[in-house]
Amino acid sequence: MLVSIRDLERGVVRFRTSFAPGLVDFSDDGLRQVSPLDVEGLAQLVNVHRGEIRIRGRLRVEMMAECDRCLEDAGLTVESDFDLVYVPARLVPEGDEIEIEGTALEVEFYEGEGVSLAGLVREQILLTVPMQRVCRDDCRGICPVCGGNRNLNPCSCGQGRADDRWAALRRL
Repeated sequence: MLVSIRDLERGVVRFRTSFAPGLVDFSDDGLRQVSPLDVEGLAQLVNVHRGEIRIRGRLRVEMMAECDRCLEDAGLTVESDFDLVYVPARLVPEGDEIEIEGTALEVEFYEGEGVSLAGLVREQILLTVPMQRVCRDDCRGICPVCGGNRNLNPCSCGQGRADDRWAALRRL
């Protein structure tokens, strides 16, 4: 879905849509969408002459990722509110640096006739998903010796083995 300048020139655009799994690509980010991605909100022109667009809304989706500790599937519920301002990229002189003030941290740039809603929600999901993805808080991970999942089968591979590189420090 494209939030276009032409539609916004007529007034506020309200949207309520759902993206089925697979319509928004998360494959490069190690995520899988397992439920419909529901998005609702509104868009409006903030500055008609400059083409600035403000988009506010809310999204909700169930995602799946590989657990960083045990490599099993980890379910993630993503719910996020967003309030963004989009400025046409043509307003930025090529090669110039832009100083972003504290109040303008949520400013994005767009090219063409408007803003892609799929791109917007993809970015918001990636910003919301935690850096460390775990299947549960008490995940014990995999054994560094045998590679077994310690959540399923406790092992004694690492017990009793000391790291000889630290032996000289223990003698101090």
